Amino acid sequence: MDKMRLDKGDWLVVCDGRKALILENLGDEMFPNLHTREVHEQPNPSTGAQGTDAPGRLHPGRPHPGRLHGAVGGARSSVEQTDWHDEAERAFLRSLAGRLDAAVSSGETSALTMVASPRALGMIRADYSDVVRKALQGEVGKDLVKLPVYEIEKQLLLSGAAK
Repeated sequence: MDKMRLDKGDWLVVCDGRKALILENLGDEMFPNLHTREVHEQPNPSTGAQGTDAPGRLHPGRPHPGRLHGAVGGARSSVEQTDWHDEAERAFLRSLAGRLDAAVSSGETSALTMVASPRALGMIRADYSDVVRKALQGEVGKDLVKLPVYEIEKQLLLSGAAK
């Protein structure tokens, strides 16, 4: 595995669907020194607190006179219930992508590396702007957001995680 490269001023964004750490390398490529620049957290209350309605029901329309219909009786189908946690995670990651776009566009950083669970990476990729895509140095599919910064450094930079 190749060692991850982070130059001075590059950002390492470590996130999941509820929390994001934006870390800046104040060291250099040989001796990285990650410092927390920003912490973003999404409160995620219980499903009951986010939405309490029962799933909706679909009722078939009245049969048209003279047409044969395959359905007989009063069958109804259930509409899938909204996953409020999933929606909150998507909104959080969309907001994070917007913040990264603003940072790259304004010159706060010129290079980003994303570290997130594969699920979160899949969600946030759809919201990358062209500016963020150009600044993106790599992605690592690991969920490290709950670790202290020194452990993130150890896991990614010192152990040689691949881009």
